[in-house]
Amino acid sequence: MKKIIAMILAAMLAFAGVSAVAESLTMCTNVAFPPYEFYGDDGQPTGIDVEIAKAIAAKLGYELEVVDIEFAQCIPGVQSGKYDFSAAGMTVTEERKQMVQFTDTYATGIQSVIVPEACEFEGLDDFVEENGSVKVGVQMATTGDLYTTWDYEDEGKGTVERYASGAAAVQALLAGKVDCVVIDNEPAKNFVSQNEGLKILDTAYAEEEYAMAFAKDSPIYDDFNAALAELIEDGTVKGIIDTFIPAN
Repeated sequence: MKKIIAMILAAMLAFAGVSAVAESLTMCTNVAFPPYEFYGDDGQPTGIDVEIAKAIAAKLGYELEVVDIEFAQCIPGVQSGKYDFSAAGMTVTEERKQMVQFTDTYATGIQSVIVPEACEFEGLDDFVEENGSVKVGVQMATTGDLYTTWDYEDEGKGTVERYASGAAAVQALLAGKVDCVVIDNEPAKNFVSQNEGLKILDTAYAEEEYAMAFAKDSPIYDDFNAALAELIEDGTVKGIIDTFIPAN
């Protein structure tokens, strides 16, 4: 009898373990992109993407697990089914839409150019006109990487140096290894505030829309996107964004 009870308890525990796994959603991101994702004072991931994803997961009855990986691995990880979705300050592009399906847009972004404070140029073309080319630092696989590759590297107007993180690209700029860094505006502001001798050019390089990425056959996509739409409608998403990007 004791053996039977033990077997029943073991089965119950195993079932509970499976249920716990089933009750969670795994979000992959690169936790080095403030204010969209970064480590808080408690050492846990936070930021716009993380908190919006938490709100959606809670609305649907799930726990959220955030996995920190290189940005370039986010879409492959979602495609392979290793992660349920990715939220990483990710811009919707036609190329990416061939690989994943995106949720509704929840934020808009601007690609900005970080340069040394003494720089008098107004845009990347000024570097080319003055020096014959431009050396751009970017975070690998971001839209900053894509756009500058198309606009400058492919056109023979410069080279693109790719780094694992925005912070690494900024350090390369400080070391004089690149002429500038192209990155989303909000992270750009954070990097400039934390590193003396840098500034952001007044002219935006590009404007874009952010969304979360799912595998094309994801069984939770419809419910997740519907929950996102409701949180946009009731002001929850705006409240989260305003928390991390104050109006002033």
